[in-house]
Amino acid sequence: MSEKQVDQLEEKQKIVDLTIAYTWIIDHGPREKLREIFSEDAVFIIDTRHLNGIDEIRGKIERTLGGLSASQHIVSNHQVSIDGDTATSRCYLHAQHTLDGTEGGDNYVMAGRYIDRLSRLGNEWRITERQLMLDWTEGNPQVLSRRQRQDDAL
Repeated sequence: MSEKQVDQLEEKQKIVDLTIAYTWIIDHGPREKLREIFSEDAVFIIDTRHLNGIDEIRGKIERTLGGLSASQHIVSNHQVSIDGDTATSRCYLHAQHTLDGTEGGDNYVMAGRYIDRLSRLGNEWRITERQLMLDWTEGNPQVLSRRQRQDDAL
């Protein structure tokens, strides 16, 4: 294997590791470390909603996941393509969310894909655009929306 091929594999692994680090940060914190995952001006697309910038992304994650009893995000089947200092990546997502005492059931499961655009900043990769595409859900969606309704009432 050539040195160039080894370098390419190392860079691809950095991107996969970044995607995995995201899941640990959103599930276990500290969520301030999301700045090590996203660029400052990143865009996160969920359905038709665009979250613009790291502060808006972090705020949405905190409001959605911050009050849960538990959450677990698992990513797999990574595909990465690098072109100079930019890259694209996609992977499957399986996320479980639990909020004890939720009327209608304590669990909500989501499955889908993350589709990312990334840029290399120095020696580090950062996500500049992330799109969440849901393929299916199961359980009680009130697990996630209950926390948001409580926030809206404050």
